[in-house]
Amino acid sequence: MEFFATAAFGLEGLVKKELQQMGLDAKGETGGARFTATPAQAFSANLWLRTADRVLLIVGEKKVTSFEELFQFVLSLPWEKYLPKDARFPVSGKCARSQLMSVRDCQAITKKAIVERMKRHYKIQWFEESGAEYPIDVSLHGDIARLTIDTSGAALNRRGYRTWNGEAPIRETLAAALVMLSPFRDDTPLWDPCCGTGTLLIEAAYLRANRAPGLTREFACEKWPMFPKKEMALLREEAAEKFDPSRIGCIGGSDISPDALALCKKHLKQAGIGGKVTVMQKDLRDLTLEVESPLFLINPPYGERLSDRKDCEKLYRQLRLLRDRHPGSRMGVITAHTGFERCFGQRSNHKRRLYNGRLECEFLQY
Repeated sequence: MEFFATAAFGLEGLVKKELQQMGLDAKGETGGARFTATPAQAFSANLWLRTADRVLLIVGEKKVTSFEELFQFVLSLPWEKYLPKDARFPVSGKCARSQLMSVRDCQAITKKAIVERMKRHYKIQWFEESGAEYPIDVSLHGDIARLTIDTSGAALNRRGYRTWNGEAPIRETLAAALVMLSPFRDDTPLWDPCCGTGTLLIEAAYLRANRAPGLTREFACEKWPMFPKKEMALLREEAAEKFDPSRIGCIGGSDISPDALALCKKHLKQAGIGGKVTVMQKDLRDLTLEVESPLFLINPPYGERLSDRKDCEKLYRQLRLLRDRHPGSRMGVITAHTGFERCFGQRSNHKRRLYNGRLECEFLQY
């Protein structure tokens, strides 16, 4: 079958690389990576992908320029191969640079065409939709309609360990991407001096400990008859056996806020790595680590509100103290503040445009 792993802008290459490391034939595209796989391999992708948002099963793609063409295209697709007669199939949609710009109309037409196809196959007039959920998406981009079924259910960033976002939240998938884009290796001491509720620390620890990010959550496809239940259970068991917390090593963080640290410790425990990552209350102006060449990985406040901007710029200047105190250290900072380099007092060696939610950011590396 053909699948599409969706990703935030700028992360498509990472998702492609992750899929290829799983032994899958993957090709990067705008918005994600396309790959071919068996149902069991698609489940494994859900289980192991760190930087993707969802894994979608592609039912069909075609150019359409009218609502009638869309209806006939959806009607022509073999929905009976995927949807049992008791399936719940909510339809979501999105349109961009297409002649069909009414998302609501596209959703309604798609739903109507699927029901008509199901009526003809199952020889019934009414579908109660009382069974497993098959979330369907109709996406139109440049007049190309893509019909997919979401195998993930809840987005893949929902690892299950985070109960509150904090004041400067970062999505789990983006946090994992920052770790993977940084010079983080098995022997690299990593420290987050603005660790907040711990997302960057947890994703770094998961990567080093070979912990599948989806290990303790469910996926929509696990309830589908066409996905092999025994094989999926075995894949989950094998993933659990690969998780080795003893490999986490020197990973830690600090924050000035006791409330944030309390949540950080709670999240570490919920992530299954309580006591494996060092966290402490510390003003970064007083922080000195007794390790050689640490990697500082930071998601500081961005100062989106004018009232916060001066405090954030002061914090950026203080981050330079970490570099001065730790010769040979490296640093990665994600920020939406366009004046970060000016405040920090140094141009970055490398920068990459990323998105934290809808905020356009830069990942600066020193």
